[in-house]
Amino acid sequence: MAVKYPITVSLAESSKLPSVDFNNIPFGKVISDHMFMVDYDGTSWVNPRIEPFGRLDISPANLALHYGQSIFEGMKATKRNGEPVLFRPELHARRFNVSAERMCMPSIPEELFLQGLKMLVDLDRAWVPDAEDHALYIRPLMFATDEYFGVHTSEQYTFLIFTGPVGPYYPKPIKLWVEEVFTRASQGGAGEAKCAGNYGASLLPALRAKKAGYDQVMWMDAVEKKYVQEVGTMNLFFVMDGKVITPATTGTILRGITRETFISILKEWGYIVEDRLLSIAEIADAYWRGSLQECFGAGTAAVVSHVSEITWRDRKMELSEVDEQSRPVGTRLKKYINRLRMGLEPDVHGWLESCDKSGVEAFLPLETMV
Repeated sequence: MAVKYPITVSLAESSKLPSVDFNNIPFGKVISDHMFMVDYDGTSWVNPRIEPFGRLDISPANLALHYGQSIFEGMKATKRNGEPVLFRPELHARRFNVSAERMCMPSIPEELFLQGLKMLVDLDRAWVPDAEDHALYIRPLMFATDEYFGVHTSEQYTFLIFTGPVGPYYPKPIKLWVEEVFTRASQGGAGEAKCAGNYGASLLPALRAKKAGYDQVMWMDAVEKKYVQEVGTMNLFFVMDGKVITPATTGTILRGITRETFISILKEWGYIVEDRLLSIAEIADAYWRGSLQECFGAGTAAVVSHVSEITWRDRKMELSEVDEQSRPVGTRLKKYINRLRMGLEPDVHGWLESCDKSGVEAFLPLETMV
C-alpha cells in the first residue's frame, strides 16, 4: 500500500524488549515500545504520529469517562517466513467504523487506519513472537476527548493503536455456564459494536461464573433466554449430527472476523454449515442423544478454544478435554490458521498482508537511518 499520510515518527529512547521473557508472557500485560495516534478536531483527522508508548493526559471531565464513547478492536500480527503479517486487517478497519457509527463517533479513513497500523507493527517487528500460538496482539482504540459534563456527543476524539506480545488466551479447554439472569444485549442495543460498555456490563456475570468454577458465560437472548448468543470473548460453533452450527448474528452479537473466516473455510472443506438461531434446548437434546460432537469458541484472541463442559441449570454436558480425535473440526481449523500464518499453508485467499518496511523509514529523521 502506497504511503498516503504524513505520519511523523518519534522513537523511544530505549527499548523495553530485553526485559521480556518470551517463554512466559502473561496475556495483555506486556506492552511494546510505540503507539500510533491521530486526533479528530471536530472536522477532520489531524496530526497522525507514532511515538513512544506512554500515559495519556486526560481531564476528569473527559466525556468518554462519563458517557462511554469508547470503542476498540482486537487484531494480531504473526511472523510468516520471518516477516510480520496481519490477518485480514481491512475487515477490522471496516468493523471498527461500524462500531464508530453505532456510538455516534467519526469514522476513520481505512487507509489511515491501515497505514498507521502497518508502520507501527513494522517499527516494533522485534516484538512479534516466533512461537506457534503466540502473536503480537494489536489494540486499536478510539475515545471521546471533549471536556465538559452533560449527556452529549463529543466533537473531538483520539484514535490510537498499541501492541503487546501474547501467548495463548485460553491454554486449555474451557467450561461454560449458561447465563439466564443477566443479558449481554437486546435487539436495537449496541451488542454488535465493540464498545467499552458491552464489556463492562459483562464483568459481573463473568466473575460470578468464575467463582462457581467456570471460565466464561454462554449468553442467551435477552427476550426468551432461549437462544444461544456468544461467549464473552468469542463466537461459538457446535458440531451436531455431522453439521457445524453457529448462532446467527442478528444485531445482538459481534460479527466475528474469525467466525466469518471459519464459515468460509468449512464450506470449502465440504462441511454443512448452518448460520441460524440455535436454542440451548436443541444443544442439550443433541448431547443426551449422543450427537453433540464438539463445541468451540472462535475469536481473534483465542483463535479456537475448545469447550470441555457446558452447564445449563442442573444439567452438565461434558465434552472431551484432551482427545483431539474427539474434536476434529475445531482442531483442524486451529491448525490450519496457525500454519497459514506461519507460511506452512498457501495463502490462496490473500488474507495475509505484510508490513511495508519503507513505511516507517520514509518519515524517520535522516540521523536515525544512518
